[in-house]
Amino acid sequence: MFTIDQIKAAHSEVESGADFPKYIQDIKTLGVKSFTTYVSDGRTEYHSVDGNSVQSSAMYGELVITDETNIDEFKDDLAMHQDGQTGYYRFCQDCARSGIEKWVVDLDGMTCIYYDKAGAEILVEEIPMA
Repeated sequence: MFTIDQIKAAHSEVESGADFPKYIQDIKTLGVKSFTTYVSDGRTEYHSVDGNSVQSSAMYGELVITDETNIDEFKDDLAMHQDGQTGYYRFCQDCARSGIEKWVVDLDGMTCIYYDKAGAEILVEEIPMA
């Protein structure tokens, strides 16, 4: 079973969204099957291939998620983040402003699904191989 410290070590090498595919491969090697990240405070629940889970603590003070989802603004912010133009916290602020509550990453399916506060799927992305 992996630990939060192992995941933090892998995450410490992520400087922008451009580094995300390598991070996914690194934690998949640790045995992570999926994870859910909550925009409001940055905490993440990691689920293992053997059914166990661990949760990180909050990474920052609480962000207020807007009730109205702005898909176009979110897609623009996501593209900038994936291009390395914004850091993680800025991306989370942008998500909150656009109405994104969380994202769920499925390491088997290699997808990242973004959800709004109502639980609706806003965007499904395929994660490129590192």
